[in-house]
Order: sequence, then C-alpha cells, then structure tokens
Amino acid sequence: MSRCRVRELGLKLGSMETGKHNAITDVEGVGVGHVTVTEGENVRTGVTAIAPHQGNLYEDKVTAAVDILNGYGKSVGLTQIVFEGVIETPIMLTETLNTYRVADAVIDYYPEGYGFTPGTVNAVVGETNGGYLTDNHQRNVNVEHVYEAITMARGNEGRGPVAEGNVGAGTPMTGYGFKGGIGTSSRVIGDATVGVLVQLNCGRKDDLTIAGVPVGKEVKLPEKPEKSPGNSIMMIVATDVEIDSRQLWKIAKRTTHGLARTGAYSGNSSGDFTIAFTTGKLKTEEYKDSVPELAGVKGDGFLSPLYKATVEATEESILNALCKAETMTGVNNHVRYALPLDQTKEILKRYNRL
Repeated sequence: MSRCRVRELGLKLGSMETGKHNAITDVEGVGVGHVTVTEGENVRTGVTAIAPHQGNLYEDKVTAAVDILNGYGKSVGLTQIVFEGVIETPIMLTETLNTYRVADAVIDYYPEGYGFTPGTVNAVVGETNGGYLTDNHQRNVNVEHVYEAITMARGNEGRGPVAEGNVGAGTPMTGYGFKGGIGTSSRVIGDATVGVLVQLNCGRKDDLTIAGVPVGKEVKLPEKPEKSPGNSIMMIVATDVEIDSRQLWKIAKRTTHGLARTGAYSGNSSGDFTIAFTTGKLKTEEYKDSVPELAGVKGDGFLSPLYKATVEATEESILNALCKAETMTGVNNHVRYALPLDQTKEILKRYNRL
C-alpha cells in the first residue's frame, strides 16, 4: 500500500482530539520549512526550520525550555535556553556534522532576513546522525538551504500540513531499523493546542511497539537491517498557552513517555533532546476556563491535560515518521527499508487494534 499517516491505517492513538492538520502548525503562528539535499549516491541530507511566529524572534522572543533525556549530541544553543528561558531564532534541525554550518548560516540570516544585525544572537540547532545513508563529512547543507528553510517556515507556505518522512533534516534518518525521518501530530484541549514535531533516528527493530503491539518483532524485511551509527531523536513541542519556562520544562519532559510507548530506551549513544516553546497567544485563565475538569484545580495541576496531549502527540509523531518514510538507498549502497504498511496493518488487526 502507498505511504500514509498512521491514522490512515485505521489506528487512532489516544483519546484526545487532534488539530485541523494534526501537526505542530495547528498551534497558531507556528511554521515549518524543509529543504532536502540529495546528490548522486552519497548525499542524503537536509535542514528543517521551525518558526514560532513570522516576525523577528530576536526582538519578539518566545518563552522556551529544554529537557535532555540523554545528552549524546552536537546541538547548539540549548544552554542559553535553559538559563534565559527564551528562544531568539528559529529552531533548526539538520544532519549531525552540518550543525555548525547551519548555526553559522542562521547568524548570517539576521541582517538579510530580519533587516538588522544584533550584537549577539543564540542560534538554536538540533541534530541526529544520518551517516548510514549519507556521507556526513561532506557537510552539504549550505547558507542558501538554511535561508530557504527559514523563509518557508516564516511564510504562509509553512503554516498548513507538514511534509513528513524523507524530507528536510529527516532525509537520511533511521527509526527502529526502518527508514525514519520527520513526523508531527497535535492535540486540542479546550481552547488550547499542543503540537509536536520529531526528527526520528533512534530505536532497534525488535523494540518497535505500536499501540502496545510488538510490530518490530513480527514484521519481515527482505534482509536484516544493519545497525545505524545514529541513535537519536529531536522532539519539538509547541503550545499556545501562556506559561513560564519552568512549566514548559515540565511539559517537555513528557515527550519521553510518548517516546517510550514506541519502544525506545535511550541507549548510551542516543541523543534525546526536547525543545518546548509557547507562542503565548492563549491566556492561562482562558485555557483553564475552557476545560471543565480544571475548575478549582490549584497550582500547576492545570498542566496535566497538556502533559497528556504531549505524550499522545509525541507517540503519534514518531509513528507518522515511520509510516510516511520511504525506502532509501544511500552511501555505499546502504539501504533502509520503509516500515511495511501492509504487514503492519495485518499485525495490528491480529492483535485487535484495528
């Protein structure tokens, strides 16, 4: 069967409703831009930009937080988010050794894209290692690619459905021994929205779990997948509820529950990072008033539905990445096979999940 999102298999994950596009862009103002870079047999890479709003992020920063489950990685700019609680550039995702070139290009973008040169700026870049399918030492992501991704994320083109699978930063990635990549999902709670986008590059085949079913163990591939040099995941969470950095950090931590539902256990060389931000468009009291069960709830208890939304959207984002990604051949004729959807559907039926 043709590649599709996990819900198109007939599987509804969780109990909460999704947003219009079931994507991180359901959070008003958030945009996503992908640039995919493929050349010959050895280059399978790209870059993805997530813009919290269309304006100048340096002058109109958004509240943010970072959570690190396992810190094996080359990300840039995360410590300043931890200490200052804000983001002042688009969030960039890329393939591992392109990280520093992307950060450099983001700084160059400011005079041209925003029309001014800040005295200092904290570029935010996350990565996972797609070296099984691409020659990552070539570092083929350049300034033009970064500019294009940011421009798309800031424009109207980046504010609808989001391309998933083998696109942008997800181009060479592996998920649970299958072809991985970009996935996204969202949940709506009263007047609030939570959206998640992942760059999936972690997990082992036999550990893949879908709706509690050991799909990875039962799916058959033409050949046993070789181990990937990458074992990481970047998880981006967006919401529109006006909360502070400490509260966002608590939300960011919940992505790991969604990740665990799919079978990951974060091996030693797995870089598992979450960046969360809020556009602050919805006042906290307005959100509380729109959710009946929050009446009379004190302290941070109002965050609990947002936690649940984050867990569900993270799990579904990961599975969307697997379902949308296509088989890819790359450097040294390495192959990553797509998750066989026909087999997956039959397995889920056998376990009475469909």
